[in-house]
Amino acid sequence: MTVILRGLAWLRDSIANQAERFFLRVLAAGPVPRHVAFVMDGNRRYARKQQKQVQEGHVDGYVALRRMLEVCLRLNVQCVSAYAFSIENFKRSEDEVEALMKLAEEKLLELCEHGDILDEYGVRLNVLGRTSLLPEKVQLAVQKAEYMTRHNTRAILNLCMPYTSRDEITTAVESCVRNADPSNPIPATFAGPDRVPDHGSRCPSKTFSRQLYLHDRHPTPPLDILVRTSGVKRLSDFLLWQCCEDTQIQISSTFWPDFGLLDFVPIILDFQRKAWGRRISL
Repeated sequence: MTVILRGLAWLRDSIANQAERFFLRVLAAGPVPRHVAFVMDGNRRYARKQQKQVQEGHVDGYVALRRMLEVCLRLNVQCVSAYAFSIENFKRSEDEVEALMKLAEEKLLELCEHGDILDEYGVRLNVLGRTSLLPEKVQLAVQKAEYMTRHNTRAILNLCMPYTSRDEITTAVESCVRNADPSNPIPATFAGPDRVPDHGSRCPSKTFSRQLYLHDRHPTPPLDILVRTSGVKRLSDFLLWQCCEDTQIQISSTFWPDFGLLDFVPIILDFQRKAWGRRISL
């Protein structure tokens, strides 16, 4: 009886997987976003709802990231960006931060394994943000994962950690000023976005954009869709500059660990409806 039940479960999962693949091929026949970003919110509330430890919520959140990355790759999305860890998250409890850093190290090394999803789909991994703030073991895992995927060209996965958009914009401004006048160093007092050095130099928008984390390491397509889960209606300092032009911002009430294909399909259909509408109007 056990063997029969296992066989039925395998058959059910196989049929469901084939149906999902077919449905994604149909969706991919229409307009597809080049760049999708996720604010992966709700791990802790999900854990409390499921009566789990907070750390378990973050582990389930990583599973959701792999799931959604594969969905996006099957749709031929060129780039996926995920808000994995904010600089502000260092203010959380020591136990939670330590658990998150341990999880990051473990999963980054897992991504390096031959046959993993990045290897299978030809995905280049970029870890973007103030990586010098990460523990040394995590920095080494970042370097290994980036090195091992450096030749992949089919798609890009940007893990933003530790990241805030204000820090990204500040760093870009510093680079623009330094490049415009190398002999005039950045003032020591310029420590954040609240202070802007007056050098009398101009930084065109395109030049500035090339200094951002998402373009400095590897060219990234414009951001088409930004999805935030858990129903919270704010950007939380994520990709603020990139959201300024033609980005569709979508809020899902689903907690991130529960987010899946059925939550994503209406978002893609809405993108396609608007894309077809623009084509008709032309």
